[in-house]
Amino acid sequence: MHRSKKVASVFLVLAVLLTAQLASTDGKERARSFQEFSKRVNVYVSLHKTVEGTLPPLKTTDVPELIAAHQQALARKIREARPQARLGDIFAEDARGAFRHTIREATDGSHGPTARAAIKKEEPLPRLKLRVNDVYPDKLPVTRVPATMLLLLPKLPDEVEYRIFGRNLLLLDVRANMIVDWIPEAMPRYFVPNP
Repeated sequence: MHRSKKVASVFLVLAVLLTAQLASTDGKERARSFQEFSKRVNVYVSLHKTVEGTLPPLKTTDVPELIAAHQQALARKIREARPQARLGDIFAEDARGAFRHTIREATDGSHGPTARAAIKKEEPLPRLKLRVNDVYPDKLPVTRVPATMLLLLPKLPDEVEYRIFGRNLLLLDVRANMIVDWIPEAMPRYFVPNP
């Protein structure tokens, strides 16, 4: 009996060490994926700045038509600069996995109820086929990523932001109001009331 307790203790210690090693490896892999994602975002933002520099600057105005015209011109020029843009250019496969894993940790953790409350939708979302380089429709609800979740995700430059649409995580160009890339079904099914 004494020997079996020792063997069980050895197996328990090995299991704990293996779990810690796997967690450490997972953390390093996720950090590497996020670092690669950030590099891709910075390349996009550099392109954004170059393209925006070719447009006449938007003067401070309260006229919605002027703001919309500038936004549309910027989106059109960015689309022309990246005509082959497709799903996964920024959110590469390993980054998509890292984001999904991190989001699930955030939604399952102690901040999950707060995050769910922050993105609860009051109206159903329309069916919309998301496409890279498409403008985010003005009439759709805007659901930003809760602060508790943002703390776990890579920080973004001012030109882009994360946005939630149904179960999808979008990377949106703020000034062009354009979808740069997105992760399908990034949010857990139980997390979003209108998948």
